[in-house]
This record gives sequence, C-alpha cells and structure tokens, in this order.
Amino acid sequence: MPDLIGFCELVLVKATPLIFAALAGVLCERSGILNIALEGALAAGAFAAVAASYETGSPLLGAVAGVLAGVLVCGTLGVAATRFRVDQIVAGTGLNVLAIGGAAFGIVVMSGTPGVTPEVHAFGPSGEAVLVILAMCCALGLHFALYRTPWGLHLRACGENPEAVVSAGLDPRRIRVVATLIAGVLAGLGGIFLSLGELDIYSDGMTAGRGFIALAAVIFGRWTPLGACAAAIAFGALSALQFVLQRAGVPSELLQALPYVVALAALTGIFGKSRAPAADGVVF
Repeated sequence: MPDLIGFCELVLVKATPLIFAALAGVLCERSGILNIALEGALAAGAFAAVAASYETGSPLLGAVAGVLAGVLVCGTLGVAATRFRVDQIVAGTGLNVLAIGGAAFGIVVMSGTPGVTPEVHAFGPSGEAVLVILAMCCALGLHFALYRTPWGLHLRACGENPEAVVSAGLDPRRIRVVATLIAGVLAGLGGIFLSLGELDIYSDGMTAGRGFIALAAVIFGRWTPLGACAAAIAFGALSALQFVLQRAGVPSELLQALPYVVALAALTGIFGKSRAPAADGVVF
C-alpha cells in the first residue's frame, strides 16, 4: 500500500505541468488558435519564476513572474495570429525557439556557466501539493466556464464559426486574444510547477517536450478540459511508470521514450479519429 500511494503521488507530480499546459491548449484551440508555443510558454514561465525568486528571495514573486512570462508568450501568439494574421504554426515555432533560447542565455547571465541556474527559494512539498490541487480545480473551473457560461459559448463559437460570432455583434479576434492570455496564465503555472514546485532550479531542456505532449493530451481528451486533464494524468502515469519498471530491468531509454511514442501515436490518429474545432488554426 505505501508503494501504491507513492506511485500515485508521483503520477500527480508528473501530470500536473501537463494538465496546466493541456488546459491552455484546450482554451486556445476552442477559440480557434493553434497554440504550438506551449513548450516555449512552459520554459519561459519556469525560467522567469526561478530568476525572480533568485533576485528577490521570494517564491511568490517568482510565481508572479512565471505567470507573466507565460502570458507574454501566449499573448504574443494571440496578437500575431489575430491582428497581424501570421501563420500560427510559424509564429508558435518561433516563440518556442525564442523562449527556450532566451532561457538558456539567462542561465549564463545568472550563474556564469551554461546548463543550470543556482538553487533558489522554492515552494517545497506543501506548495507543490497546492499546485497539484490548483491544476485539478482549473480543469473543473474551465469545464464549467466553457459549457455553462455565455463566455464559454462565445469562445467555442469562435473556434467553430467566427463569422457567426461577428453576426452576433461580437469580435472574434478579441475573444481569441483573451483566450490566449488566460492560456498563458495556465502555461505559466505549469512552468512554475516544474522549477519552483517539483524542483528549485531551472535547467536547460527542463520542459523536455511537455508542451507537445500536452497538445497530444488535448487531442486524446477530445478538446475538452476534463478529457485533456484525464489524458495528461495518463501521460503522467507513463512517466511515473519508468521508475517502477527500471527496477525490473527494463531499459531506461525505452521507458523514457514511451510517453513521446504514445503522444506521436495520438497525433497521427492511431487511437481513433476525433474532430478538432472547425476553425482551429484558421486565420480570421
């Protein structure tokens, strides 16, 4: 029983940043924005949180900085996709490169050497638990907002038929930008969990493709908050399973690749086809 409890705790730890990022992906794609920049938003949030905690000695101020960094990355994508009508995949890829490269440069500025920042004041186990609970609450809250409020109806309409939203006297571009800003908060929280919740540092490559796994969780979850949350927990279980199977002699390289293999399978539709919002990724 203690081993089972420990495994379940590890699953939640591994799943929490994926839940935050997957919810951000659901919110963006439901509004019609294909957010490829989730990886960059996670990295920006994680690094900004550490950098602010390093400078101020306060993990709370670090968390504020992490959220703002996530908002900056996702909000930039939203403005680029709506006001300047930039291709969303190109813009998202560029933001990923900029955020991850900027964080790598920031490590050198902070510590004088590449690779990893100095240890900073972090939240510890209690703060980690709060973020895990917050992720679950965000999934429930976002599900309610999308399916039980007028705002959620308008946002989902933007992802299906933005022309109809215009006919109703609303501005789809404004709704989409607001969606990306809220998504930035969620993605920033995911980065904060990685650097100030689970650990107390930022290391180069810390996000390790979690932003793209989160996109696979969005597809697995049929573009719904609760579905994406469940899929993120499943991916977290695959990551946690590595530590169990390694003791049984299974090659660690195979286990580390398992979540990414499953994510690729989801993206190719091998687990069944699902329909994305009709205007997802369509410039308007």
